[in-house]
Amino acid sequence: MKKTLLIATPIVIALLFAGYLYRETLKEAAIAQLTANMFVAEDNDDFDPGPALGSRFPGVRARYEGRDITLIEEFAGENGTVFIASRSLDWCPYCMRQMVQLQQHHADFTAAGIGLVAITYDDPQLQQAFIDKFGITIPVLSDREGLSFKTLGIINEKYESGDPQYGIPHPGMIIINPQGVVVGKLFLEAYSSRVDSVAALAFARKALGVY
Repeated sequence: MKKTLLIATPIVIALLFAGYLYRETLKEAAIAQLTANMFVAEDNDDFDPGPALGSRFPGVRARYEGRDITLIEEFAGENGTVFIASRSLDWCPYCMRQMVQLQQHHADFTAAGIGLVAITYDDPQLQQAFIDKFGITIPVLSDREGLSFKTLGIINEKYESGDPQYGIPHPGMIIINPQGVVVGKLFLEAYSSRVDSVAALAFARKALGVY
């Protein structure tokens, strides 16, 4: 028994050490597996929170680069804006994967004259860690105590004040034309599903009349 322990202990220590060294790689592999089938080609359900089509985008109450933000015009493209409501870039694997994919197609949105701007409930420093790691150039706003998501009518009411996840939104996209009018929305009831970035761009182009 003692001999077995003497043999097993170094092996266990080595495995733990290897797990520590490669923890980020293992984490990313787990996220990749979990999110492998998360993207869909269209908004295929009746879930439709948020401002009504044809209404004016009501603005936000958020932080960006150390300042308060209430309007998002500075992030608009000449043909309009896609406003991305996301849960967390700190712990939500689906939100992380979606943001990385959107970044890969950021130039395509820009070429179409469509600005991208995202918002999560994370503190700015947590957002920045993700931004730096993955080279995100899409502006990411930090919601102030869920006020933006409440105003937009997309706050997840499953959680109450004091819950760690209080303040997260139903994830989705709101398409806004240059006049500030909501002309399209992409929201799926399943938070683990998101519309693929290429399909989202095609939807936004159609909603904004960009051909």
